[in-house]
Amino acid sequence: MPEETAVYTHGHHESVLRSHSWRTAANSAAYLLDELRPGLRVLDVGCGPGTITADLAALVAPGRVTAVDAAEDVLGRAREAAAERGLENVEFAVADVHALDFADDSFDVVHAHQVLQHVGDPVGALREMRRVCRPGGVVAARDSDYAAMTWFPEVPLMAEWQQLYGRVARANGGEPDAGRRLLSWARRAGFTDVRASASAWCFATPGEREWWSGLWADRTTASVYAELAVSGGHATRDELAAIAGAWREWGQREDAWFMVPHGEVLCRA
Repeated sequence: MPEETAVYTHGHHESVLRSHSWRTAANSAAYLLDELRPGLRVLDVGCGPGTITADLAALVAPGRVTAVDAAEDVLGRAREAAAERGLENVEFAVADVHALDFADDSFDVVHAHQVLQHVGDPVGALREMRRVCRPGGVVAARDSDYAAMTWFPEVPLMAEWQQLYGRVARANGGEPDAGRRLLSWARRAGFTDVRASASAWCFATPGEREWWSGLWADRTTASVYAELAVSGGHATRDELAAIAGAWREWGQREDAWFMVPHGEVLCRA
């Protein structure tokens, strides 16, 4: 089986986990919830710090959830999230979505949130997710679309951030505008029964603006993304600091508004 070739653009800096730990099944997997019921077996691919995983486990109990991620270190956070909620129907493992160590037809639901934008072969990843999903089961994927993100007001350098992120992500082997491509990728992976949809996160209250702008300002200067931007020749430290300042300036505006659109697919195996 092929192995992962892309570099994960975000890494697991505190500013990244601050964002990922906010995610829940309600705000990040609502399109999937009608497919879940007690007793199902679920594979959560790219589980990160495990907050969505924990919600899925609660919804399908006494069914079981297997949560996998390519990074061992973040699985510790995911285990803590499950333990804090007293969930005993979750197990964790390191895995590459291109080569999952599970038998064919092992799961009723295979879920991946914000994963396909970061992998070298998203179509191959979907084929592998399909392989481990039982006939009649569901493969679900949701990814953001960076070029479609929009905000107000037009603070200088915010557009430069958007363009810079796209350059860095593609240089790492990923596709930052994955959301719009999910339906096409699912078709190429061999799915014929696909329901495509879209939804968005919106950050517009004072607390939301402070949180969203702060984590992106920190990520722009202190995360793996920042290191890759500099080492890849995409930006200098001074340029990153200026972009971080633009994020903080935007976050202080009383009329600031930011939308993160997502593409979604529910694929019947």
